[in-house]
Amino acid sequence: MGNKENKEVHGKAKKPVSEADKEVLENIMEELEKEAEEKEEKVANETASEENVTEAEAETSEETKKEKKDPLKEKIDELNDKVMRQMAEFENFRKRTDKEKAQMFEQGQANVLEKLLPVVDNFERGLAAVPEADKDGAFADGMNKIYKQLMKQLEDLGVTPIEAVGKEFDPNLHNAVMQVESEEFESGMVAQELQKGYMFHETVLRHSMVGVSQ
Repeated sequence: MGNKENKEVHGKAKKPVSEADKEVLENIMEELEKEAEEKEEKVANETASEENVTEAEAETSEETKKEKKDPLKEKIDELNDKVMRQMAEFENFRKRTDKEKAQMFEQGQANVLEKLLPVVDNFERGLAAVPEADKDGAFADGMNKIYKQLMKQLEDLGVTPIEAVGKEFDPNLHNAVMQVESEEFESGMVAQELQKGYMFHETVLRHSMVGVSQ
């Protein structure tokens, strides 16, 4: 008897699920899945929004830091810039002053050397006037040695004679005082030197006084 009842109960437990019940269960599962997907999407959107807000806040914070400069650093940068400008101005002033001093010194040298040229002229005139018989004498020899010493000192200082005879007339170097007839030189050439000219480095110390062939 007991076995019969158990079989009936057991048989009742294994009663097949109807199609209506299956449909209801499927609808419930679909709704649960849909609800779960909506929750996941909502959580993902909220997370992304929070990340965007965090990044925006970080960027804003960085910009704020950049805008808020350290007042002490600004002052140091300002003073450093001022010092650098003053140093550059002083260096330019020093170079300009050195250049002006060099020019003034060179001009002073030129003025002194120009005053010595008549002395050189007189030496040359004196030596040219020595008679042939006395050119080997002690006096003429001493005068010639002094003249050579003087010319060597002038050369060491940068004074050199201007080439004239046989050269084409150059108004930058020569001062023409007359025209001469010459069979030796073509027209426009320096045929005669009346007074020697000199250069001081790249500057004319005294123009050559010349006669130019016609």
